[in-house]
This record gives sequence, C-alpha cells and structure tokens, in this order.
Amino acid sequence: MSERGWLAGRWARLNGPQRIAGVDLARGLAVLGMFAAHLLWIDDSFEWTDAATWVAVVDGRSSILFATLAGVSIGLVTGARTPLRGSALKTARVRLAVRALLLWLLGLLLILTGVPVYVILPAYALLFFLAILLVRLGARTLLSLSALLALVMPVVQVALDELPLWNTMSGSTLSLAIGWHYPFTTWIAFLVAGLGVARAGIQRLSVQLWMLGAGVALAVVGYGADAATGAAEADERSSYLGALWTARPHSTGLLEVVGSGGFALAVIGAALLLCRTVLVWIVLPLRAVGAMPLTAYTAQLLVWAAIASDVLGDAGDLAGFRDLQPFWPLTLTTVALCTAWALLVGRGPLEWAIDRAARWAARRVDAQERSAV
Repeated sequence: MSERGWLAGRWARLNGPQRIAGVDLARGLAVLGMFAAHLLWIDDSFEWTDAATWVAVVDGRSSILFATLAGVSIGLVTGARTPLRGSALKTARVRLAVRALLLWLLGLLLILTGVPVYVILPAYALLFFLAILLVRLGARTLLSLSALLALVMPVVQVALDELPLWNTMSGSTLSLAIGWHYPFTTWIAFLVAGLGVARAGIQRLSVQLWMLGAGVALAVVGYGADAATGAAEADERSSYLGALWTARPHSTGLLEVVGSGGFALAVIGAALLLCRTVLVWIVLPLRAVGAMPLTAYTAQLLVWAAIASDVLGDAGDLAGFRDLQPFWPLTLTTVALCTAWALLVGRGPLEWAIDRAARWAARRVDAQERSAV
C-alpha cells in the first residue's frame, strides 16, 4: 500500500461511517475531565456565577460520563437499534466477557503503581459483566430500567456503604479490587442509560435533541434540589437522609445520580449535535483522544507513576505531584500523541490488543462448540 493510501485509510478509520464523531468527542472530554480531576487542585464549591470555580464541573461528572459512554459503546457493538440475536449475540457476549476480564486485570495493575487515584477500570469491568445480561433488551425497556435503578439504588447504596466490611483490611482490599469508589450497584444505572440511548438510535437527530433536553432537565432537577434543600457534608456523615439527599461529587446520593446522570446525557447529546456542524473538524484532536480512551487513561497513570517516583521519590505523593503543575503538559502531550497515532497508525494500542484478545477468545469458543456438535 502506498503512503498516501495508508494515510487515507487511517483518516477514514477516524472519520468514516464506522465511527460516531460525537461519541468520540464526548469520550475525549470524559478522559480529559478525569485528567483534570486527578491533576488539578479543585475547590469543591462550584458556583455558576464564579468562573474561577467552573473547573469543579469535572469532579465526579467526568467518571459518570465515562460510565454512560460505556453503555453507549456496548449498545453500538451489539446491534445499535436492533439487538443482536443467535450466534452473533453469543459471540458479542464472549467478547464483552473477555474485555471485562482484561479491563479488571489492567485496573489491578494500575492500582499497584501506587498512584493515589481511585482507578475506575475495576468498576468499569464489573459494569461490562453486568451488561452481558442486558444486551438483548430494547430501548424502551432499558431507559425505563435506568430510571428505576437511578431512583431505587441510591436508597440501597447508603446502607451498602455503611456495612462494617469496608472498615476491615479485607474490606479495603475488596473495595479497591471492585472499584467501590464507583459502586457498580448504583452506577449500573448510567451504563443502562447509555445502552438505552444506543438502542434508541443515537445517530438520529430526534434522539440527540431528546438527550440534550432531557439531560438538561434532569441536571436542573438534581442540582437545583441540592442547592435548595441538599444536605451539608457534615449531615451526610451523620444521617441516612443526609447521605441520600445530596449531589456532592462521588457521594452516589440520589441527587448526584439524577443530576450527574442528566449532565452525562446532555454532554453526549451536545457533542453529537456539535459534530453535525463544521466544528467536527476543529475538535478532531479531542475525538482522537476519545477514539483511544483506554490508552490515554492508562498512559496518564503510568507517566504519573514514573515522574512522581523519579522527582518526588514517591508515586503516592498526590500533593507534591499536583504542585508540579502537570495537568497542561500531560494533557497537551496526550492530545498531540493520540492525534498523531490515530492519523499515522490507527487504533489505540490497548484498544487493539484487547479487541484482538476478545476476538481470539470468541473464535476459540465457537470452534469448541462446533467440534462438540
């Protein structure tokens, strides 16, 4: 293949019909939002009237956006508007199971680096496992289930978080291993919502407008109720109702689930609508990051561990690392490298490796079943 043909192929991979530009953009924003949440000193007091506090929008919401987009991605690879059936569905489920296992193992390896963040990949893996049970469902059922989970599970989550188990050594280890900072028991609502909008037809203009409108409405309800009647942080620790009735980031309170879930839907809808315009080319670098989110996320933590260990002598020194002001160097380098990789090489290396492993496992299972017949 000529060099021109190779570059044309890479361009088509990033910009062709097999990719949805708005989903890549939203995913890129989620990844860089998690960079900001990890690397910046952020004041939790977000105020719409004070631009200096706006960076706090990334706290908690970026990871929820990431989880919602996981549902979208699963929905797209399992048939989009028409769920897969028969052998195709069985193959898709095997691939999901392998992806989940590999994500969980990668998450454990990243935890072992000692970088002081709550690694999302173990929780992400458990959500993938749960999705295996849901991929046959249609849009109406999934969206109804998501709403039910969003209203019911925060009530249960308060009790789950108070279990004595989490105060033990084994409980702390289990918490890390299953990503309990992002509890799958409640976060499944976000994945199901993403799966539901994929089934509804995420490329349809009407669905995109609905996502934006419904998402904004839910965000207004959740954050508005918190501003009007939400619990103070001290009350969250002292009472069941306080722990439930809050929108504080990472609280998994009812108002956070409603508000931040709505925020995620609105961001995805807005990104899809934006990419219907000429701006789709301006945001290409962000789309490149969103096309290889696992590589970008993993590389950030590995580079963090290496720099902090070398410069500070301790990968776990969060304050010291933030004081080095690493956000912009790491972010700009990530965007530049992802863009170059997408245009010159193609698929992200970790995305490629996990996909190859999942496809290999699916072929092995299929071959074994055929030989058994």
